[in-house]
Amino acid sequence: MRVDVVPHDPNWISLFELEALGLRDALGEDQVTVHHIGSTAVPGIAAKPIIDILLEVRSLDWLDVNATRVTALGYEGLGECGIPGRRYFRKSNELGIRSHQIHAFELGSSGATRHLAFRDYLRAHPDVAAEYSLLKQQLAASCQHQIELYMAGKDPFIKHHEALALRWASESGRSPVIPS
Repeated sequence: MRVDVVPHDPNWISLFELEALGLRDALGEDQVTVHHIGSTAVPGIAAKPIIDILLEVRSLDWLDVNATRVTALGYEGLGECGIPGRRYFRKSNELGIRSHQIHAFELGSSGATRHLAFRDYLRAHPDVAAEYSLLKQQLAASCQHQIELYMAGKDPFIKHHEALALRWASESGRSPVIPS
């Protein structure tokens, strides 16, 4: 997989909103909450141009039974894909380039809370977001398109700031589960 990190694109929000509408229609608004997460959800930050979606569901068992509703939208289901308690789906464009990915967790789970707290923390701390943006650009330039090297390079930053984000969300009374 190529590791291309590009400047923030304001159209990422519209691409998310369009996808979220399709997911809500397919799965039912009473069953899911759809959030825009990842770097494409943070204004001004460079990112791989892949829209990350957090899908909170009432039950993973329910989602497993209804996964064909997601795959009918062009997604490929990959099960947990290395993260217990998650269901992962990916979608590619007409050129075969990944355009969207869904990380589905049960409503209020630690996996969902973690993603939302990190997103909200970056939005509220532009200095940290800028540092993360620069790190990602440097890693993309040096990893020779080896996604494993890119991910390993980001991991210490993410773990450190994710812990700060969870504490910040708790101490500030900010709920990281408010929909985007």
